[in-house]
Amino acid sequence: MVKKPTVTETIRLNILCWFGHIQRMEANILSKKLLYMTLETTRLRGRPRNRWQEEVKEGGKLVGGRGWQERVYNRQKWKQILRTARNHRFLHMPVQ
Repeated sequence: MVKKPTVTETIRLNILCWFGHIQRMEANILSKKLLYMTLETTRLRGRPRNRWQEEVKEGGKLVGGRGWQERVYNRQKWKQILRTARNHRFLHMPVQ
């Protein structure tokens, strides 16, 4: 029986796919500037929400281990890594 990725796994893969797309862009593109921009605002009370960059780091650790950010620049290799992660279902494992 074939198991499809769960919704959270699909979202994590899509986040990593989008991250790879943005990383390969030139530095002066607006969407890349917005990715690394930090706003100095106060956070709400309670448990802090994960930010987009934190989700990317968490997913990257699961998919690529060390040096995963350098693999983003080779588009074919990055696609292969994401396909492998989707097929082997690495994304459901907890981050350590």
